[in-house]
This record gives sequence, structure tokens and C-alpha cells, in this order.
Amino acid sequence: MRPAPENERALNDALSSPDDSTSQALASLDGDIIVLGAGGKMGPTLARMARRALDAAGASRDGPDARRVIAVSRFSDASVATSLASDGVDIIRADLADPHAVASLPFAPNVLWLAGQKFGTTGDPVGTWTLNVVASTHAAEHFAGARIVCFSTGNVYARTPVATGGSREHDALAPDGEYAASCVGRERVFESVARRTGSPLLLYRLFYACDLRYGVITDLALRVLRGDTISLATPIVNVIWQGDANRLALRALAATTTPPTALNVTGAAIHTRTLATQIGALLDVAVRFADDVRTEALVANVDALHATLPYDALPVDTLLAWAIAWIRQGGHLLGKPTKFEVRDGRF
Repeated sequence: MRPAPENERALNDALSSPDDSTSQALASLDGDIIVLGAGGKMGPTLARMARRALDAAGASRDGPDARRVIAVSRFSDASVATSLASDGVDIIRADLADPHAVASLPFAPNVLWLAGQKFGTTGDPVGTWTLNVVASTHAAEHFAGARIVCFSTGNVYARTPVATGGSREHDALAPDGEYAASCVGRERVFESVARRTGSPLLLYRLFYACDLRYGVITDLALRVLRGDTISLATPIVNVIWQGDANRLALRALAATTTPPTALNVTGAAIHTRTLATQIGALLDVAVRFADDVRTEALVANVDALHATLPYDALPVDTLLAWAIAWIRQGGHLLGKPTKFEVRDGRF
């Protein structure tokens, strides 16, 4: 088993480390890469990985043939922008909800759209639709003609019986609540513009990426440590190491299509009881479960992912061990629970 990251620098390095497939995918494309919404949970390591992958592919940082990685965000945490700039990422501070700011952005032929809002949706529905739909409209129009990977979510699907193996990309969408509905709106906006302009687009439906500072596994480990009773109302859940999700997102630029396609991006589905039991064993803590087991869950089928972007996932056992080591050593936590157990669409 690979050793766990010992500090945030090592964690960020692991999360932003490209593999050969990532570097080869970016080398097969031309032009700059722009990451829109790069100041959030996933954006900084994704932008850094893009720069490292281009470097590994021999791309120049300077001169007429330079290939830039451009990170766009308000960067409310200035240290994130400073750190990215020191690693060779170009920084643009902009409010992506402002159409004038979006209109002033440089065009790039490779676009990753990460901007959006989930947490606080219930208390700020207007802000949620502004960021998830209105801002998407401005970006889709401005970057028409580019290859676009639009981050979405599994929340666009309905809960399905666990026995069926999870939602597939062609299933009818059935959003539950303001957040999920706004995410369908984001997809529809990008798809509408892509179809009208002939732009290659991939809707990247990501299910529960785990960075040790947040994620389903971190959520469960903290609950087990507190002695909380673990609910099984969400009986099964998909998890993926964020480093894998970053690599797949960059490779997805080379898998964008005309007309657009969607892709479920996550790891294998694991029973919540199994995850919590394994966490308890590693922590040497008894786990209590609530008697609320359901037979339906928000879960993904990932056959299309493995056919389109085959990859070797970080083993779940490794991810569990890393998350527990991180918590035990007092590693920084973001304090943003995934709320994977929510069943009423209210985030």
C-alpha cells in the first residue's frame, strides 16, 4: 500500500500528479487549457495537474508555441492563487456570474467548467440558479467552439433500486430539489449551445470525489469517531479518489463529442455498512447502525466510463487507510460534508 500523505503539501502533490495517459491525452490536443471555477475544492489540484501533465509532455511554458494553463476564479483565498502561480499556472481573477467578466476572458480551445454551488442551496436558491445555470449560459456562449468538459453530478438522476446496478447515462433525469434541478439546467444550457454551434462537449457526472480533507469516507470516519449512530437510509454509495477524478477530467477533454455525451465518473459502489464497518475496524471503534435500511439509492453504473476512459483506480482500502491516518494526525478538514445521505434534495 502506498504511504499516506503526511501534510497538505504531500496531499496536494498526490492529488495533482498526472499519469502517462493524462499527459498523452493533453499532448494530443492543441492550445491552452482554461479551468473555470478553479478556486474551489477540486479546481486547484486539477489546474496544477494540467500544468504538470503538459510539462511532462514537453509543452513549452514560454514563447510563441507556449501552452498555458489558465485558472479563473474570484480566488477569495489569495494563497490559492499565489500557490498556483508559483507552479506555472496563469491566474485570472473574475466573477463567473458576471457576464462582462466572462466576456473579457481569453478564448481557449480546451475548457473545464467547475463553477457552481451546492452547499447552502436551500438557503440561497437564487444564488444556486445564478451560479449553476445563468453563469453557465454566459460561459457556454463565450467558449462556443472549444472542447468543453462540463462538471455535473449524479444528483441529476433518480434514486434507483440497488439491485439494478445504478443509473446509466441514457436514463431519464429526475432531479430532486433545487440543487439537482439547477444541475440539470446547467447541463441543458451547455448542451443547447454545443448542439447549435457544433462544439464538442462531455457532461462529466461526478459522484462523490474523496479528498482526505472532505468526502464520504472522511464524513463516515468522523461520525464513527464521535460515536454517532450510522444511518443506512442511503445503503450504498460510489466513491472515487479525487486524484483519479482529476486525471479522468483532463483525459475527458480528448473524449468530448459532437453531439454531446454524458459520462458517469466514479468508483465502484460500496455498501455504507461495509464502509463504516471497515472504518471502525481500522479505528478499533465499535460502530452502531440505525435500523433504517432502504433499498434505493443514488448510485451510478460505470460501464461507459471504463469503456471510454479505462483507468487503474486507487484501491478503496488505501483511500480508507489514508483518510483515517489524515484524521488521526490532525490534518486540515474543510468542514464541508458531502450530505450523501440526504434523501429530500435539500442541501
